[in-house]
Amino acid sequence: MPHLYQTFKAVILAVFLVSFAAVAQEQEYTTDELYTQARNAAFEEDDYPKAIALLKAALKKSPDYLEVRVFLGRIYTYSDSLPQARMAFEEVLAKEKGHEEASFAYGNLEFWNDNSEAALKVVNKGLDYHPESENLGLLKAKVLRDLEAYEEATATLQGLLEQNPKLDQARSLLSSINSATAKNAVGLNYEFVYFDERFDDPWHLAALDYIRQTKLGSVAARINFANRFRTDALQFEVDAYPRISDVFYTYVNLGISSDSGIFPQYRAGFSLFSNLPASFEADAGFRYLAFDDDTFVYTLGLGKYYKNYWFNFRTYLTPSDSALSQSYALTVRYYFGGADDFIGARIGTGISPDDNANSALFNGATITRLRSNNLTLFYRKLLGATHVLTAQAGLEDQEYAADSSGLQFSVSVGFIKRF
Repeated sequence: MPHLYQTFKAVILAVFLVSFAAVAQEQEYTTDELYTQARNAAFEEDDYPKAIALLKAALKKSPDYLEVRVFLGRIYTYSDSLPQARMAFEEVLAKEKGHEEASFAYGNLEFWNDNSEAALKVVNKGLDYHPESENLGLLKAKVLRDLEAYEEATATLQGLLEQNPKLDQARSLLSSINSATAKNAVGLNYEFVYFDERFDDPWHLAALDYIRQTKLGSVAARINFANRFRTDALQFEVDAYPRISDVFYTYVNLGISSDSGIFPQYRAGFSLFSNLPASFEADAGFRYLAFDDDTFVYTLGLGKYYKNYWFNFRTYLTPSDSALSQSYALTVRYYFGGADDFIGARIGTGISPDDNANSALFNGATITRLRSNNLTLFYRKLLGATHVLTAQAGLEDQEYAADSSGLQFSVSVGFIKRF
């Protein structure tokens, strides 16, 4: 028993010494030092739990250090601990009404999580106390744009530009709102396709379209021109994107051509899109192409927005009597501005029915036996408020007959005018 008692005392003493050492070490650091360590843990080490522990230690020393509490709310936001983040911001705003940094961080939290109405209330309260805040003003304009309150968003941005004419973010956002409120657009696109083996003559494709924004969604009428095999052909198409609700919208396509060797004589398409939680989007649909044979292609897609990136994975499935043709594509976009400012790339295998350059390959007797690997780079840029420039370059290793393949190079440029 004495031996057991001595062991127990030793354990208790060791625990006490460790705890005392931890407390003593914590007390060695000032609030600012703990705050600096927390920032380093968050940004350099990417260790949010450590940063939170350090910030809590700092707040024990200085409960009224509002900058530290705002940063704690930001870290909770980054780590998806939203209730704790809201609580941290509310504590700051209770101590200092309209606190600029807390209002901005809190407003961003709600905006990023699709709570734009709540974000607007937070930002407006902040602006009551800091009417000249550029950060709050820009965030308010973004929230109003998301709520489709375009006139109020425009007035907010114009006020910011009067205050600071060099505020490029306000000017860029104003341009994107002007584009969004334009009801009409005319687009022109030209594509050049060169073959190293398959054909002696390059292909030329062009498209002229008119787009109209309606209450139900956008509608586009398009004329496609192609010169293939030294033969000219025209195709007429109509695209529409009817909205069903805030969650669902659709894609509908109808097309007709007089030359079924260059374009399908008839084409049709339908997809149902769904906006899912956490910035995901999914769709499912079909495409119909009528050449010498009728071909049905089924498509499934899944998209995800992450910060400035958009990812989309899509497959096209073409059944036949003997096999199932499968086409896959992964698309990545990086947005460096508004919806019309991005660069991107697409890598895939197989043939897409939405690609006019290869649509003539969709014949039910051969499509399941043809293989393709392709890479496409693209660029889209808003010029001014209502002009959009597009550019695209692609390389494809295309099998066009059994055991016969060749490289296919394509370059296209386009221009859109909104009004």
